[in-house]
Amino acid sequence: MIRAGDTIENPVTGERIVFHKTSADTGGEAVVIECFVKPHGFVAAAHVHPSQEERFQVLSGSVAFRTPLGEHVAGPGERVTVPAGTPHKFWNAGDDEAHFVCEVRPALQFEELLETMFALAADGKTNRKGMPNPLRLAVIANAHFDTVRLPFPPAWMQKAGLLLGAPLGRLLGYRPTYEPRVDADPALGI
Repeated sequence: MIRAGDTIENPVTGERIVFHKTSADTGGEAVVIECFVKPHGFVAAAHVHPSQEERFQVLSGSVAFRTPLGEHVAGPGERVTVPAGTPHKFWNAGDDEAHFVCEVRPALQFEELLETMFALAADGKTNRKGMPNPLRLAVIANAHFDTVRLPFPPAWMQKAGLLLGAPLGRLLGYRPTYEPRVDADPALGI
């Protein structure tokens, strides 16, 4: 369980996150994180938070955001708000580390999702874009469908695919959260 002050790192995407306020701290109203993104670092995939707003405040470096309105590069002192339901992605647009604060409202299962995805990347269980294998991803995405989903295909089609893929992933031992197991067999990807 994430607590204020905890730090997680994703070696694949180049992101490091320090939690300032967690869901427990805010009664579920928000998660506030401080993010450091290495040059060429990025969020794992374009995504949509169906009912969460994200507010970014760039402290240093430059962060590029892509939304349906286009691409925008934000620098120190700039704020970017991504309304709920808006497809988006971001990446470090400069040669120096990007540093920003992000507030996500409401919290939902945001911190649990980050913790899971970052732990998988740290254990070498993602591809070069930071995504786990499709059946593991189906289990995770099905459990977090109210928190995050892909911008395309339509939500109903994604949910239909997850309802098929998630049970297969669970049969293989995948869970919606990930904690490294001492007895894990790397050959099986578990």
